[in-house]
Amino acid sequence: MGIVVGYLATPEGHAALDAAVEEARRRSVPVVVVLSVRRDETPERRAEVEQALGEVRDDLTAQGVEHDVRLLDGGDVADDLISTAEEVGAQLVVLGLRRRSPVGKLILGSNAQRVLFDAPCPVLTVKPAG
Repeated sequence: MGIVVGYLATPEGHAALDAAVEEARRRSVPVVVVLSVRRDETPERRAEVEQALGEVRDDLTAQGVEHDVRLLDGGDVADDLISTAEEVGAQLVVLGLRRRSPVGKLILGSNAQRVLFDAPCPVLTVKPAG
C-alpha cells in the first residue's frame, strides 16, 4: 500500500510530490515516485533525470518519508503509473496538472485522462501554487 506519484522536475511535478508526501504522512504509508522516460532518451537527458531523482530521494530521506523512487523505461506515462499503482496496491495516485486556458480545460491531457479513467484507486490532481 502506498501513494503513487507521477513526477517530473517541473512546478507541476513538485506540487504533485508535495501533495503525495502530505497524503502519505496522513495515511502512514510510503510514497512511490514514478518517472517514466522514453526508451530512446538521450544519455544527457537520462543523466539529468537520474540527477533529479537523486535529489528527490535525498529530500524524502531528509524529511523522514518512507519512499521508493522508480525510473521506468516504458515511455508510456499512463501505463507506468497505472501498473505501478496496481503492483503496490496504491491507496491513491497523485498527478500534477498544468494550468490551462478556458478552451484547454475542456480537453484534459491524454495521459492524465487515462490515469483518471483506468487507475485502480482514487486519483488526486494538483496544480502548482500561483
